[in-house]
Amino acid sequence: MKTLFVLAAIVAVLYAEVFQVPIHSAGSKRAQLMNKGQWPAYIKKVSSHATTGGQPFIDYYDDFYLGIISLGTPKQNFTIVLDTGSSNLWVIDVKCKTQACQGYPDSGFNKHQFDPSKSSTYKSNGQFFSIQYGSGSCYGNLGIDTLNMGGIQVQSQTFGLAESIADVFGYQPVDGILGLGWPNLAVDNVIPPMQNALPQLDKPLFAVWLDRKIALSQGGNAGQITYGALDTKNCDGTTNYVALSSLTYWQFPITGFSMGSYNNAKKVQVISDTGTSWLGAPTADINGMVAATGAQYDFVNGVYTVPCSKKGLPDMVFTIGGQKYNIPQVEYVLDLQLGDGNCVVTAFSMDGGGFSPAWILGDTFIRTYCNVYDIGNKQIGFSKAKHTGI
Repeated sequence: MKTLFVLAAIVAVLYAEVFQVPIHSAGSKRAQLMNKGQWPAYIKKVSSHATTGGQPFIDYYDDFYLGIISLGTPKQNFTIVLDTGSSNLWVIDVKCKTQACQGYPDSGFNKHQFDPSKSSTYKSNGQFFSIQYGSGSCYGNLGIDTLNMGGIQVQSQTFGLAESIADVFGYQPVDGILGLGWPNLAVDNVIPPMQNALPQLDKPLFAVWLDRKIALSQGGNAGQITYGALDTKNCDGTTNYVALSSLTYWQFPITGFSMGSYNNAKKVQVISDTGTSWLGAPTADINGMVAATGAQYDFVNGVYTVPCSKKGLPDMVFTIGGQKYNIPQVEYVLDLQLGDGNCVVTAFSMDGGGFSPAWILGDTFIRTYCNVYDIGNKQIGFSKAKHTGI
């Protein structure tokens, strides 16, 4: 990222077992590179090192929603991605000497690495780990130490110490990933941090609110994650729930998608993923979006675009649990400084086949509707997000 910033972990403890923690944005790397005409070269560079895999780590090039955690005694701080699309915690090991583990100079971000020798509470697990995401991988060894995430302290959290990370991570403003998915998704049967934290919470759930800012994000405050309660300040008071269809990802069915005159009433599986910036959709539904918006494909940057000045585009409408969830133009059309007066439609094609989810409802959806991840009742809830800027 073009600026180096310091994120403070500010914790507001409402009462004994509810924790509210700010989420920060690192700004849009995609927009910065597109504005400089460097996006195609960047994608070519990182794609040449990519490792394909099973977890939806697909659209990690745009806005990052970040949190601060600490590991060890005394605390060592790390900037991590809060990712509901995976279930493992890992940070970079001090043993990793590659450029990716140091942070590439043109990323503008220096990595923080965990040093076990500086923690009096660290224990070696002795087990090798390897995780493959859609656009990169990491591997190393597992360790055990005290984790602090927004005031929640887990005494013995097993986590990965990455001795190698994919080049794509070296360009991104992150020291690791904290997976907020279910235990069945976790590599090596590691118990995810949220499951270890549940006994401390007033309610066995967490809620995510992501802010929407019309001006291009350059970093800073970008939302809030609430552990143990609903977010009644930033989210509407009515929350509608739907039962999960799988306890791996935060997966559930939608029974329809429509946009303008396009309508697809097929029931398909989708996942809520804070680690994906946009909406991943089947090709048929992408084609429906194109027809409804008149979008054109930008072959240079690999995105669908509409004129920024175009008004009155139809809502995207998802049917979930009998309720309609509308995503308006202001949420799915973003100005990423492409030039020529064009804005992007924040959706990409991801036909997977097999048992893979048909859709990924990433940050475009989560910005519009607060997502409540109810672990205790094995359900997910949605309430309209409040934004002051729109």
